[in-house]
Amino acid sequence: MDLVAHIKRLAGDAPVRIGLVLGSGLGHLAEAVDGVAIPYTDLSGFPHAGVSGHNPKLVIGDLEGVRVAVFGGRMHYYESGNPAAMRLPLEVLKGLGADSLILTNAAGSLRADIPPGDLMLLSDHINLSGANPLIGEKTDARFVPMTDAHDEGLRGQLKAAAARAGVDLPEGVYAWFSGPSFETPAEIRMAKVLGIDAVGMSTVPEVILARFLGLKVAAISTITNMGAGLSDERLSHEHTKAMAPLGAAKLEKVIRETLRHLR
Repeated sequence: MDLVAHIKRLAGDAPVRIGLVLGSGLGHLAEAVDGVAIPYTDLSGFPHAGVSGHNPKLVIGDLEGVRVAVFGGRMHYYESGNPAAMRLPLEVLKGLGADSLILTNAAGSLRADIPPGDLMLLSDHINLSGANPLIGEKTDARFVPMTDAHDEGLRGQLKAAAARAGVDLPEGVYAWFSGPSFETPAEIRMAKVLGIDAVGMSTVPEVILARFLGLKVAAISTITNMGAGLSDERLSHEHTKAMAPLGAAKLEKVIRETLRHLR
């Protein structure tokens, strides 16, 4: 892939070990990487994520002694109607040598014991959007098994890292709503009946694409609000951006500790 060769010319040939996709409130983590930052606008075909609170650039270098590729934001399905918008970036990640991916996002909680400011490790997900990034794929590789979509080994490493860092990291099921409008109280009541623990507008397409590409995946939500009707707070993107840093500090500890002991 010409794009991979171009990136290697800028960032060096050493293989990347793991990729990180940063959700709201985590953009500063990219600044901690000792390496090269490349704006998405300089990478032909990369999606130009247009959501405030994200910093669309690819950073490749060392973080806690591990060579990482950090994606400072993602294009969401609701921006373009294309669930496969992140396919090229993840193909590039694979081409750079990575075998694993950690996804992060901002989400709304449906559980009183996981309030705003806390984290949730995804044990599984439900695709309520009806969209799939592999629609249109011509090969039989499109029939991706999702039984082990959220890799047990990588999740175990994240949970062990959280314990060492003194950060609570409960597991739960995440549901993808398409957005960009927030869910209705009735939709949240439905989600609770389905056994859903948190809701959001991202992540599931990247999980599917990553499994299609043979990458191991784990994902963590930063809880920024309670689901509609579960509290008196008024939901808005500004509220999400304001609350995201509360959990981001905890999430940074978990990611750094995971990288220090990455197996």
